[in-house]
Order: sequence, then C-alpha cells, then structure tokens
Amino acid sequence: MLPNQSHPQRVALHNEIHARPPEAMSPPLAISQLVMLGDAQQREASRAHVAALLRDHHLPQPDAHSNHIRMDLGTFRLRWELHTEFVSWSFSRACEAAAFGEREPPTAVSAVPKDWLAALPGECLASLHLWVLPTEAFTSSAQVVKQVLSEDTLVGATVAQGHGEVYTDFAIHPDGFSRMVLLAAGTAPRRLGRLVQQLLEIDTYRMAALLGLPAAREAATVLAFAERELAELADAIRVAGPHEEPQLLDRLTKLAGQVESQYAGTHSRFSASAAYFELVDRRIEDIGESRLGGLQTLGEFIERRLSPARATCAWATRRQDALSQRVSRISNLLRTRVEIEQQQSSQALLATMNKRQGLQLKLQATVEGLSVAAITYYIVGLVSYLATGAQAIGWPWSPEITAACAIPVVAVSVWLALRRLHHRLLGE
Repeated sequence: MLPNQSHPQRVALHNEIHARPPEAMSPPLAISQLVMLGDAQQREASRAHVAALLRDHHLPQPDAHSNHIRMDLGTFRLRWELHTEFVSWSFSRACEAAAFGEREPPTAVSAVPKDWLAALPGECLASLHLWVLPTEAFTSSAQVVKQVLSEDTLVGATVAQGHGEVYTDFAIHPDGFSRMVLLAAGTAPRRLGRLVQQLLEIDTYRMAALLGLPAAREAATVLAFAERELAELADAIRVAGPHEEPQLLDRLTKLAGQVESQYAGTHSRFSASAAYFELVDRRIEDIGESRLGGLQTLGEFIERRLSPARATCAWATRRQDALSQRVSRISNLLRTRVEIEQQQSSQALLATMNKRQGLQLKLQATVEGLSVAAITYYIVGLVSYLATGAQAIGWPWSPEITAACAIPVVAVSVWLALRRLHHRLLGE
C-alpha cells in the first residue's frame, strides 16, 4: 500500500528520465531540423504554432504543458521540442536511396507547408538536412558525398563502433541549411534513432555554445577599459591627499557598478555556453567515432574550431571574476584609508573638545570665585542691616564692626557650600 499523500511533482519527476526519447528509424530517411531561438513569449507561441498545424491536419491538440511532441502527419513526421532558450523542429520522411546520384536528393522540409514554415516564431539559429541511407545501396560513399557535400571541407568518421559512417562539411549551403549524410549498415532501428538524435544535438549545441562568443568579444572591450581605469585609480590612490579621496571613492564606486552590471549581463550567457560545450563533448563521445580514411573526425574538427571560442568565453569569465575581486579589494583599501582618516579627525575633534572643556572648567572656577565674593557682599550687607536694627535692643557692636567680623565667616561658608555642590554634581 502506498501512502495517502504523494509529492505533487512525483510523476513528472519520474517521467523526466523518459523525456525526449529517440524514435526508432529505418533508412532511407530524409530529416530536416530547424532550431529557433527566442524569448519566453516566442517559445510559448511555438506551442500555438504547432497546434495550428495539427488542427489543419485534423489531429489532436497538444497538451498545454507538454514540452515534447511527436506526430505523424502523413507526408512527414513532426518532432517538436521546447528547450530553455530555443525550440527545435524536426521533420522526417521516407525517401528513395536511388534518388542520390540521379537528381537533387529530396529533403524533409520540402513536404512541410511553406506558409506555415515561414511563420515559425523566433530566429533561426541552426538548420540541418540529414539523410540516413543504407550502406548497401551504394557501391561507394563518394557517390553520395560529392552530390550533397563539398569535398574541400569534408569531415567524416565511422560511428556506432563501425556500424555507420557520417559525413558533413559544416557549411551553410545556398538553401540556408547545413548538410549531413549518415550511411547505416544494419543498425537496429532504436539504436539508429538514438544515433540520429545525437548527431542533430551536436549541430544544435555547437551553435548554442557559440552564442557566448559575441558576448565575450563585447565584454573584452569593456573589461579592457575597466582594467585601465582601475590601474589609474590605484596609482591615484597611492599619491592622493585626504581632500582627493572622496572623488576617487566616487570614481571607484561608479567603476564597480559598471563591472558588476556587465558581469550580471553576461554571466548567464557564459555559463550556458560552458554547459553547451560540455554537451557537445558528451555527444561526440556518445557516437563512438573513429577515423575514416584520411578525413578529420567530427570530434577533431569541432575541437579544433571550437577551442578558440571556448577559450575566449572562459577567459572572459575569468577576467570578469578577477576584475570584480580587484575592484573589491581596492574599494576596501580606499574605504579603510578614509575611515582611518575619519577616525583621526574624530580624535582631533575630541581633543579640541576636551581642551575647550578644560577652559570652560577654568572659567567656571573663576566665575565661582567671583560668585563667592558677590554672595559674601550681599550676605554681609544683610548682616549690617541686622546689626543696625539690633542696636535698638542692646546689640553691643556697631554695624561696621559686625559686618567686618561677618565677612570671613560668610565667605568661608559660601565657598564650602559651593565646593560641596560642585563635588555632588561631579559625582552624579
């Protein structure tokens, strides 16, 4: 018995292992693939576009959440796949091997409605014609190769542990498509379908991987300017005076913002390109190719031609990381210097305040002395008035003598009272 509660994504996650399975294929076949690059809106529009084609052929509509559709439309088969950045459209149909050598070989895309095909959402990133032919139908592979491929840039290899031969020239022909020929010798239908899918993915992923190259070239210009600016700032910081540091900090902050903005705008592209490069390597390894005659293998050709682009993208990523770290270090250094100077200024300000407070205390002590004299004067005056009135009742001393005797007593008493009050306030 299963538990009552299951994860809402359990079935979807379980079926992910069966996503985009290869189709069983048997030669001779003509296959055409178009890879359309687009934003989220264009990729979602492709779902409606394939639904319109199925509706015109009176076929069931696709599921609203499906990312992969395979359908037989009579004259051709359709395979639609929705990816993260692009949509791949694959069309296939049976063809006659005898057509090779006699006339222009048929293509699968020629069976697709022209108006519908021209309205595919997005921008075409890659397009490929692939012919899958039985080896026994030809006395020589040169008969096929010369008809559809250019011998000057021909690349070929045996694949699937010697069960097939693949040829291509990695060129865009006048119809806008690249071309590839696969000669299969007794390969099982399911294995042949897997091999065809791997070859199509090699062409797709190598183009997707190269999307990072223009971004890397544009980033190189920005990085070169930022590196020069950072070097100038570092020299200026070394000899700058305190009054110049705020301006330098403002320039450094703007440079940091520019570097981080450029990093944020290209990091995802470089990461995606690195992932696509790895997929190309994996698919080349999966087809199990070996050298055929004196031709370059697909892996050798792609490695030689893609290595500079891969190195450029990787180098741009490393330069961005290194520059971001250098900007951060110099920013921290300048901020530390500014903070130290601010602390020194604060200490000087505190010293000035302490000095002023000392002067205030001295002034207060002076004022306290004057206050004692003033208070003594007024109290002694009161004592003199009291002595004058007291003579009427028999006070023996004159007011002047009484006032003179009261002066020291009153002065000492006032001074002691003020000192006591002063100590109490200091204690609080």
